[in-house]
Amino acid sequence: MIKKLIIPTHNQTELVDITSQIEAVVAKSRVKEGVCYLFVPHTTAGITINEGADPSVKRDILNQLSKVIPFQGDYQHREGNSPAHIKASLVGSSETVFIEGGELVLGTWQSIYFCEFDGPRRRQLMVKVERQST
Repeated sequence: MIKKLIIPTHNQTELVDITSQIEAVVAKSRVKEGVCYLFVPHTTAGITINEGADPSVKRDILNQLSKVIPFQGDYQHREGNSPAHIKASLVGSSETVFIEGGELVLGTWQSIYFCEFDGPRRRQLMVKVERQST
């Protein structure tokens, strides 16, 4: 079964730590060993796993993406959000995380981030937890 989460964003670009929300979905699933699939069904948003201990990492990622893909540029897309499409393509729309002992297998400093590139909006995130087959 796929669980759909609503992720509200508040800025044009933003990294939202959704680790605790994903942990709650995994806990509710009661899966002890398996895989958690995460998918963002948007063309101007994405998902990534990166450091969660130092909040400056989020700012650095967003600042550098904006330097490489500035908001103003020679873009042809009529909606005016080409930078958001490009950033979403670079970051990606899915992640896969193992589950062991009923918990996500993440590194010591890792968190899961919903990446907003064309906000603010109310976004969807799809989560599927699968039990490991034996």
